[in-house]
Amino acid sequence: MAAMTHGFSLYDWLTNIGRGAVRWAIGWWMVLFIGAQLAVLAFSPSSYRREAQGVVLRQIYQAAGPGLPGFTSLMALFNVVVIRIVVVTAFAYGLPRYGLDAVIRVLVLELIPLVAALFVAVDYSIPGGTQVYKLRRDGGFERLRRQGIDPLSHEMLPRVLGGIFAVLLLALVSCVISLVLAYIAIHGFTWAGLASYNHAVGNIFDPVVSMIFCMKTLAFAVAVALLPVATALRDLPRRGSGASVELQGLVQMFVLMLTIEVASLIGNYY
Repeated sequence: MAAMTHGFSLYDWLTNIGRGAVRWAIGWWMVLFIGAQLAVLAFSPSSYRREAQGVVLRQIYQAAGPGLPGFTSLMALFNVVVIRIVVVTAFAYGLPRYGLDAVIRVLVLELIPLVAALFVAVDYSIPGGTQVYKLRRDGGFERLRRQGIDPLSHEMLPRVLGGIFAVLLLALVSCVISLVLAYIAIHGFTWAGLASYNHAVGNIFDPVVSMIFCMKTLAFAVAVALLPVATALRDLPRRGSGASVELQGLVQMFVLMLTIEVASLIGNYY
């Protein structure tokens, strides 16, 4: 009897693992499928007609505009603290050149794209995915289709484009601020060290590192913009709520971002 119970338990355990793997594969396949559809729509001129331009521009502003001053201010304060600690430590050990190298590699190459992506995800993309889920659950997609409007191009594409633009904009502004603050921390308010500083930064941003940095930032932007709204199109149990949608999108997003970060580290340092 105990052996039969143990066998049934093992069978149930294997069955649950199999079902979980199937759901995992279906979820990622849906993300890829929706991403391919949105990519086609993004490069289609019909998605940017006069009536659609306002929707896209409004989502871009909502994604990047309200959070830009606060995010850049907090990042500038964070950069000042980190740069000061690293530079003072490097000068204390007689290694000023390695201090600049560490600041740029840690802040600009690694932290800023990641923090910008997480900020946009929490502030814009995940709440937007919840709104899409509620709209679909309440029959909003069907109402749009009856009016001859494609929900993908009207509701999802503007949100994805807004999220991508917001991540790229925040990362770009923060990188510029970090580079300026690093120069001031090392050379002060003078142009005398500009040539050596440009040479040091240029040695770090060689073609391979620059390409990996751009690809990683773009991949982060696509991940945080696409995954929450793609998860909102999945059929969830009725007991599921908006929080379950946010949680599923957040888990998938973290997994993908971790994969992107590991791949970039391998490309940069191995």
